[in-house]
Amino acid sequence: MVKQTGQQKPIAQNRKARHDYHIEDVVEAGLVLTGTEVKSLRQGRASLVDAFAAVRGSELWLQGMHIPEYKHGTWTNHEPRRTRKLLLHKDEVQKLIRAVEQQGVSLIPLSLYFKDGYAKVELATGRGKKDYDKRHALAERQADREARRALSERTRRRD
Repeated sequence: MVKQTGQQKPIAQNRKARHDYHIEDVVEAGLVLTGTEVKSLRQGRASLVDAFAAVRGSELWLQGMHIPEYKHGTWTNHEPRRTRKLLLHKDEVQKLIRAVEQQGVSLIPLSLYFKDGYAKVELATGRGKKDYDKRHALAERQADREARRALSERTRRRD
């Protein structure tokens, strides 16, 4: 089997994370998975909706990520919402631990994908948004969309 370098195949994305958090820093982390988890991921089945990363000692763990059981798995099948260890360099782990120790900073998984045959998770540090921040961001996006729509309409009328 030939590995394709640099190619990323998205499996799952946490779209709500950018809506609920101010994203500050993003890192790529590996995951410790079992065989049936990898097979289930290769079928494109996973959910990051309730997932978050937690610090235990000097390690980072991903909790709440749902990988459904592999359909053809037998007694070796995995537990869908088990805690999974994140693989990072020591200095990256220490940097993230220092960031999480600050008040209001969380570790949020943004996306899950395969890179060079390995499952990776894009992990971000972020501060939770208040309700008025969310409304403001939504209003900004809507105004920008309307402006682009009006501009494209104007250019179409000229043609």
